[in-house]
Amino acid sequence: MKFESLPPGVRLAVEAAQEKKAAGITVLDLAGVGAFTEYFVICTGYSTPQVQAICTEVEEQLYKNLKRSPRHREGYRSAEWALLDFGGFVVHVFSDQARRYYDLERLWRSAPKLEIPDESERSPSEPSVPKRSYGHDRFSGEALSSRPHGGRSQQ
Repeated sequence: MKFESLPPGVRLAVEAAQEKKAAGITVLDLAGVGAFTEYFVICTGYSTPQVQAICTEVEEQLYKNLKRSPRHREGYRSAEWALLDFGGFVVHVFSDQARRYYDLERLWRSAPKLEIPDESERSPSEPSVPKRSYGHDRFSGEALSSRPHGGRSQQ
């Protein structure tokens, strides 16, 4: 699986997570394993503010570029495991401890996996994930919510 072959919404979620220095960004292709969604984007934030910032950036970029809002969100306040469900893909932002505990990569180990190198792991000559302009993809359509990114569900 290559980054360029991912749907635009998934690529944009990865780039937004990178922007907020998320670690261990991994994309799982669940299309062939009978899951309820086609992709998981999994990443780690090392503090409550960082987990929240990653979620906010993902929501803002998807709304700004694709007019997409999550269908559902969970865990933003506790920030141990925040989840943003965009229908065709789900973004999971974990604390380090929660990511090790739940180990989604092990649970979905039969799914093809794309690991995005952290900034500190890339060689100086290796570019970060390229920035692109985004059109609509097969997961887009009308925004499910007319409100922009700022509205949070009550938990």
